Amino acid sequence: MSEIIELTTEIEIKYPELYKYLDETPITICKTPEKEICIADLESYLNTLKNQLNNHIATHIK
Repeated sequence: MSEIIELTTEIEIKYPELYKYLDETPITICKTPEKEICIADLESYLNTLKNQLNNHIATHIK
């Protein structure tokens, strides 16, 4: 979770044009009776954020 917070903060500060498109709350939740967010879901969300940032940098930053 701390990596997600650090990365979204970095995006908010350095890439505000990208930040406005991020959904900060993962929607996918585990299929458990408690409907808790799994570690795997958070890791997937973190990877999505990293990919979005890398793609943004590769296509928009010169």
